[in-house]
Amino acid sequence: MSAPAGGPDRGYVLHSYPYRETSLILQVWTAGHGRFAVVAKGARRPRSAARGVLVPFQPLSFTWFGRGEVKTLKAAEPAGPALPLAGPSLLSAFYLNELLLKLIHRDDPHEQLWAAYDEAIAELRSRSRRAAGVPGLVAAEPGVGESRSIEPVLRRFELAMLRELGYAVELGRDAETGAAIDPAREYWYVVERGPVPAAGTAERADAVKLSGLTLAHLERGRFDDARTTNEAKNLMRMLIHHCLAGQELSTRAIVRDLKSLEDAA
Repeated sequence: MSAPAGGPDRGYVLHSYPYRETSLILQVWTAGHGRFAVVAKGARRPRSAARGVLVPFQPLSFTWFGRGEVKTLKAAEPAGPALPLAGPSLLSAFYLNELLLKLIHRDDPHEQLWAAYDEAIAELRSRSRRAAGVPGLVAAEPGVGESRSIEPVLRRFELAMLRELGYAVELGRDAETGAAIDPAREYWYVVERGPVPAAGTAERADAVKLSGLTLAHLERGRFDDARTTNEAKNLMRMLIHHCLAGQELSTRAIVRDLKSLEDAA
């Protein structure tokens, strides 16, 4: 009996590594089939047409076959223009890939999250083009720098991912009383609970402090306020760190090292 065929399905390469002498193992992220592994036979040969196609952030149309945990790639065709990413947009895109690799289970379709990723990559590509030639541009997330325009892209994707993971990010209601969030108040956002009114000055290890206005802005998808931008980053960092069970993201470590080099220069 022949192995069942899969696809065509829209997707991206999240990660690849060499396999045997001439092949690659790919982690792919597809609209209809989720994340799974395929072997791309012969993809590392010097004359292979796949060498310039099977790269991260290139929209592709995949077909494959096989019954095991690792499928066999049949074909991968470009499904969009091969426009490059650079600078902070490139590092931010790798950050999104790392989130998917660490938090999304294999063979579990998330069509809405795939659409959010597709949109985020397109927006990062657009910002990369606009920023071309701008000196001193440093990655915005997960970390530091001047590229504030990238942060709304990342926050929207992070929120979409947390919701797809089943993490109910409560933004509109007080977790204690159920009352609507007051934009004029300050709140602690508590892990696995939500926002509660901030009282006193004691710090909390299980929460971040943020304004009710930030919560209101996040619920509406607004990121044009500087305080909202900063507090939203802190909130997402805490929630994602919780989902990762303490694992450090490689992209965050890279940003931290770049910042250290920048400060030492």
